[in-house]
Amino acid sequence: MEKDYIIVGLGLAGLAFTEELEKHNKSFVILDDSSQNASKVAAGMFNPVILKRFTPVWNGKKQIDLAIPFYKNLEEKLNKKYIHYVDIYHILKSVSQQNDWFSASDKPILSDYMISKIYPNKNTQIIAPFGLGKLINTGKIETAALLKDYKLLLQGKGNYSDESFRHKDLKIQENFVEYNKITAKKIVFCEGFGIKKNPFFNYLPLNEAKGELLIIKAPDLKIDYMLKASVFIIPLEKDLYKVGATFNWKDKTIKPTKEGREELVKKLNSVIKIPYTIVGHLAGIRPTVIDRRPLVGIHPKYKNLAILNGLGTRGVMLAPTMSKLLYQNIEKNKVLKKEISIARFS
Repeated sequence: MEKDYIIVGLGLAGLAFTEELEKHNKSFVILDDSSQNASKVAAGMFNPVILKRFTPVWNGKKQIDLAIPFYKNLEEKLNKKYIHYVDIYHILKSVSQQNDWFSASDKPILSDYMISKIYPNKNTQIIAPFGLGKLINTGKIETAALLKDYKLLLQGKGNYSDESFRHKDLKIQENFVEYNKITAKKIVFCEGFGIKKNPFFNYLPLNEAKGELLIIKAPDLKIDYMLKASVFIIPLEKDLYKVGATFNWKDKTIKPTKEGREELVKKLNSVIKIPYTIVGHLAGIRPTVIDRRPLVGIHPKYKNLAILNGLGTRGVMLAPTMSKLLYQNIEKNKVLKKEISIARFS
């Protein structure tokens, strides 16, 4: 089998790069064993404001401006809906934080998203004595459903193989690579935290941050917006809500834990004061980088090997932009900016 590209991994990074290849009529095969589940359990939010400090996400608006058409195209291709615009209400903790909200919302770079007003809390089930700040033009992508449907599409085309990649079996030639019976001009690794076992790219400083989420049923909560405090609460359907997330830098497993559940329950109980039932508990590993920037680029020695990784907690926003930049780097020799290029760690 001869292809232009082999892609290892089908999370958001692998999906986005695949779309870039299809746009340019490149042939490809995806090898994926579904072991990296960060994209599947992610909240999937797009929001260009860091709510901890009321500051803009790095290139956030540009990323969203590219991401929304990208996901709309996928909706048309798969005849499904994945984009949901959802306002965010942030629980303010003090008068000082109210003042910080007003100051930030007046900045031009944030004014399209942050409403310069403090909303009184009218929901008696929510604990918010200092009111709420509101963000608009934000929302979520149904990442799990998207990846499931996209995988089925690729399987139908014969472009997907459900298998674990064995790095030792990769044969690197000057102008192509060979893997089992596949010959390709290039191979792109989109493995998430699987990079730790990749002998070609495991020198890169990618850290694994485990995150756990709960799914709760709360019939009396009655919110159709995302609520953000020490945890986020995202409405799903039928009185279900997604609650998260934890950050654990030590546990490298993808199994939900008692400790994670207890942490989320404690934080949730400081935000709402109604009975609820926990109906689901999920966990995944986020691939994060020390400088909070993606890992993109061509291997310093093997020019037919490349990587797209380290998208962290904002993968739905970053994936379309980073895949486009990587494609231009590989196919058109367009130099990547140092802030995202893996050359910064050479």
